[in-house]
Amino acid sequence: MKGALIGCGFFAQNQLHAWRDIDGVDIVALCDQNAERLGQSAGDFGIERTYADAADMFAAGGFDFVDIATTAPSHLPLVKMATDAGVHIICQKPFAQNLPDARAMVAAAHSANKTLMVHENFRWQSPIQAALKAVKSGAIGDPFFGRFSFRSGYDVFSGQPYLAEGARFIIEDLGIHILDIARAFLGDVSQMSATTQRVNPNIKGEDVATMLLTHHGATSVVDCSYATRRSPETFPQTLLEIDGTDGTLRLDAGYKLTISGAQTVVRDVSPPVLSWAQTPWHNIQESVLAIQQHFVDCVASGRTPQTSGADNLQTLALVEAAYLSAAEGRTVSPRAL
Repeated sequence: MKGALIGCGFFAQNQLHAWRDIDGVDIVALCDQNAERLGQSAGDFGIERTYADAADMFAAGGFDFVDIATTAPSHLPLVKMATDAGVHIICQKPFAQNLPDARAMVAAAHSANKTLMVHENFRWQSPIQAALKAVKSGAIGDPFFGRFSFRSGYDVFSGQPYLAEGARFIIEDLGIHILDIARAFLGDVSQMSATTQRVNPNIKGEDVATMLLTHHGATSVVDCSYATRRSPETFPQTLLEIDGTDGTLRLDAGYKLTISGAQTVVRDVSPPVLSWAQTPWHNIQESVLAIQQHFVDCVASGRTPQTSGADNLQTLALVEAAYLSAAEGRTVSPRAL
């Protein structure tokens, strides 16, 4: 498979490393409007074809899929270019600025009969996958409660300064991941309520959010914070607690997985540190390789990806429902959006 990548920013470097690690995949073209960033990435990864304009890259062709690693406002036109060009698509989250745009992208990919997957990588972290496998195997019976927590004081703005500038921050950038994890464990959501706060005075959006979700037969709490001072710092770990009819599962700091039922089992599910990764980012970096391998496998076999564009509509609806609930102080049904 030959691929092209649009957007050579901070996080896209992880994607380029991961593509290089996947057998049978070759990134043959790069696109970025920033000439310095484009040249640096092309040199680092030995990619000869570079473009400042995505339309020129699609016109030249010569690739089977495109990895869109840009910000949400550009996704709709880029996805439409990709479907017009007849290539498969993996698109960075947040998938879209709004649900109508997201639905339009899903419809375009469906009409073109091309795979469209959202790069929703948190559920692909190996500690999350280990916990998910245990719950799906029936290790704690039928789940009826979950808590999915990401609380940190890590300075994410140093690497991604644009995060401090948007009217929306933690739910759209981070909470979307944790909401997707909640869906992976407990299924889709019929209603939710949310509260938000801005603790850091130097940013424009919210940096704390707490969300209450009603699933079929279960309730969960999703809480996110970038204003929490912890020692030791747990970034970028998502902590889990899931109660079931036959026991409880916990994923605690330090990647400690505990399953308590008829007997208690404790496991170290620490993610590997890939050759190009660095702590503490190694957890996320490993998940980038896992989700991109999943994309390749799905395209090759014709299967629908777990985090397809159509599936991600449900996660994106939770983001919109959370902002609406926090703004209006009421419970919201994401299905009505």
